[in-house]
Amino acid sequence: MKKSVAAILFVGLLAQPLTAAAPPYTSEAPIAYMKDLASGAVLYNKGGRTRIPPASMAKMMTAHVAFRLIQTGDLKLDTKFTVRPETWQKWHGPAAGSTMFLSAGEQVSVENLLHGIVTLSGNDACVVLAEGIAGTEQAFVALMNEEAKRLGLKNSNFGNSNGWPDEGATYVTAEDLANLAEATVEETPDLYKRFYAARSFTWGKTMGGQDIQQGNRNPILGRIAGADGLKTGHTQEAGFGFTGSAEQDGRRLVMVVAGLSTFNGRISESVRFMDWGFKAWKAQPLFKKGQTVETAEVQLGSATSVPLVAPRDIAVTLPRTASANISVKVAYTGPIKAPIAKGQRIAHLIVSTPDTPPQILPLVAGEAVSEAGIFGRMWNGLKSFFG
Repeated sequence: MKKSVAAILFVGLLAQPLTAAAPPYTSEAPIAYMKDLASGAVLYNKGGRTRIPPASMAKMMTAHVAFRLIQTGDLKLDTKFTVRPETWQKWHGPAAGSTMFLSAGEQVSVENLLHGIVTLSGNDACVVLAEGIAGTEQAFVALMNEEAKRLGLKNSNFGNSNGWPDEGATYVTAEDLANLAEATVEETPDLYKRFYAARSFTWGKTMGGQDIQQGNRNPILGRIAGADGLKTGHTQEAGFGFTGSAEQDGRRLVMVVAGLSTFNGRISESVRFMDWGFKAWKAQPLFKKGQTVETAEVQLGSATSVPLVAPRDIAVTLPRTASANISVKVAYTGPIKAPIAKGQRIAHLIVSTPDTPPQILPLVAGEAVSEAGIFGRMWNGLKSFFG
């Protein structure tokens, strides 16, 4: 396998768009975007960087922030927050949009609030969770924007916790929504599976004392094999939108559609789009998780080289009828200076085919390499000189 250590070549390739030459598809949505997480290839991009109001798709960030706090132990699923009367007053009734049907003074666990957010799209649940975590909704919104910055969502900003229209303060792009969905799936997989695939959730009671059960609005659940998330959104300003994900045979796709004019149009386009993603494209496996792909030279380290390994199963995405003639090479700026942490991203695998532009995938250090002491540097220098 040819190894490239040229920084200029590496940067030049990264500057190229990673959108593969797609089989024909015409989306009925004004905004449409699809990404294959196995390869990082963008399969479809129609207005992916156009700023749009997310409506309730903003709730994905609210849930994501909570998931990360749970994962770090800073938030417990059984912790209960009290519904403030002021919050209830603002977020109940027909004018408040989708609700979980919380009651003033009610104590609700984080777990139930997350079900209320993810499954029921409850505007009230978002604000109660935000206030419970950070004291005020605006303090929680600051956490949302910090997380957006960490994830590199450069064209997104959050002005509230539930995506309610706020004169343009809250905006996203389809590309950013897809990357947020990817982060939730990959960084908090257990919580993603626990909450996003629920078909319905019951909370609150009618005036007659009957339990209120509401269904998940996800339009691909039960319609696309392997569908297990994420979130719909709708306001008059935003139209009907959806960020969805499904996994089939180890291949996970994330899709976004936005700006559709009808509820049924969102259903039909979401199903058609995701079905195309799986049927028109195929995955060609390349390396298993943990498999050594190449070695990289190390400078001033306790070792003169470090293995470059696949951080996960790596595959390239190809059109279903494409040639399987694949070439790969490793690119890194080197020699890589020690210290190097095990699992640190230090190189990229560049995959080329006759039918697609390069697909660029991360490689990580398979071992830790510490800085060498003075004698270690001398010894490594002598080995390099004679070897």
